[in-house]
Amino acid sequence: MKYFYLLLSIFIFSNCAPDKIEADLLVKNANIYTVNENFEMAKSFVVKDGKILEIGIKPELELKYKFTEIFDAEGKTIVPGLIDAHAHLLNLGVTMQQVNLVGTKSFEEVVERVVTFQKEKQAAFITGRGWDQNDWEVKEFPNKKMLDSLFPDIPVALTRIDGHAMVVNSKAIELAGITNKTKVDGGTVVLKDGKLTGVLVDAPMELVWNIIPQESKEFYETALKEAEQVCLSYGLTTLDDAGLSREAIEAIDALQKNGEMNLRIYAMIANTPENLNHFLPNGIIKTDRLNVRSVKVYADGALGSRGAAMRKSYSDAENHFGAMITPAARLDSLAMVIAAAGYQMNTHAIGDSANVAVLRAYKKALEGKNDTRWRVEHAQVVTPVDFTEFSKNIIPSIQPTHATSDMYWAEDRVGAERIKGAYAYKTLLENAGIVALGTDFPVEQVNPMFTFYAAVARKDLENYPEDGFRKEEALSREEALKGMTIWAAYANFEEDEKGSIETGKLADFTVLDRNIMEIPEDSIPKVLTVATFINGKKVYSRD
Repeated sequence: MKYFYLLLSIFIFSNCAPDKIEADLLVKNANIYTVNENFEMAKSFVVKDGKILEIGIKPELELKYKFTEIFDAEGKTIVPGLIDAHAHLLNLGVTMQQVNLVGTKSFEEVVERVVTFQKEKQAAFITGRGWDQNDWEVKEFPNKKMLDSLFPDIPVALTRIDGHAMVVNSKAIELAGITNKTKVDGGTVVLKDGKLTGVLVDAPMELVWNIIPQESKEFYETALKEAEQVCLSYGLTTLDDAGLSREAIEAIDALQKNGEMNLRIYAMIANTPENLNHFLPNGIIKTDRLNVRSVKVYADGALGSRGAAMRKSYSDAENHFGAMITPAARLDSLAMVIAAAGYQMNTHAIGDSANVAVLRAYKKALEGKNDTRWRVEHAQVVTPVDFTEFSKNIIPSIQPTHATSDMYWAEDRVGAERIKGAYAYKTLLENAGIVALGTDFPVEQVNPMFTFYAAVARKDLENYPEDGFRKEEALSREEALKGMTIWAAYANFEEDEKGSIETGKLADFTVLDRNIMEIPEDSIPKVLTVATFINGKKVYSRD
């Protein structure tokens, strides 16, 4: 009889129990940093239609929902999908098709790589990127002599790692129409004893770019897709591409709509008349994966090539001040045009002279305007009195690995006094209230764990220097994670849809093999991405 009552009670309970709610994905057994307002932790969450439906602390979600798929994190750490707030996806893809010069220890090694590349590729125009004379024993710009002797009839153009200098051979010089009399505002044709060395800094590089044969549409699509795979393997779900042509943006849009690209792109249009005339009158473009509402402007060049615009001469180059690529008056007028169109202005500013010119232009253009979120990209060397100009309306967009890449020679460039306002990430945060973190790849490596490590440790991958480079400017781990998630989303006007793991937001998240918030500092660079999810779909798995 007791068995009868037991069966009866099971029957009654099963018929009275509410139906389970259908959902697409359960993520469980995870160590989740939600990065919500209170930086709360969670253990599980539910995804439906690409968005987070509910977040749980205990296993109660399994009783409430019926799932199409379950992802058991097995105790691993999950963070909101990582955002790189300043990078160059297309450039990365194109660079992967060229001579890779990153890590070369001499110009002789550069030339060796070019020779090896050409034996395999037989290119009609040789291009490469990645050399940095600061990594060589002789820390001086190279010259074209070796390239001329090896490639007298094939043009060669080799770009410095930061994209702000180039060494070319005589054939490329001839095709570009460059002579020792050539002058281009916003840059330098480097001469020695009145003769061309083959080195071009900033604006004159355009003369060479104009003669490089255009690749096919298929070439650029392949470059984008290959670069995307690299990004997904490092847990990136959104990437801010700093300076794209209309054609590149349209290619990205087509790939995304055809299901061939999962990565979300915040596209800054390159500052060209063609781009401005096309995009600004047509307003903001927003799809589920593409956001076009900003203009990338170059105020000056780079510190490594002494192209950054400084108020006083370089400490290691008397009477040399660098150069403004976009003069202050043009910054002012451009800012007015961009503000009137309702677009965001994101300006590359390295030197203290460039930074103050940008801040002044922003202040004039934004008077009386709220929630514009204009950005200063890099904000690398800032005069101390200018830090107070940064805010949630004028956001510092910074790249922590620049500090640890440049720290070996940066003080030589700017001196002991100006270095106090350089790579000052904590000071920028204290004044602005937020910082958006990125890599600037392919100038630096793609891996966002290197960004996180450089931000909190202020050391290179060899754990140098022991006490960190200007460690007082380090960010906390919580600040660094926010800078790669919710603050980066805010800088993109996207904080209501991504940047944290919260109900109603996009189910973009990154699974890591270790807890970056608790492991020893020197272990951070070794952290691996286990899986990357966009819209609740697994788009990368280390397995």
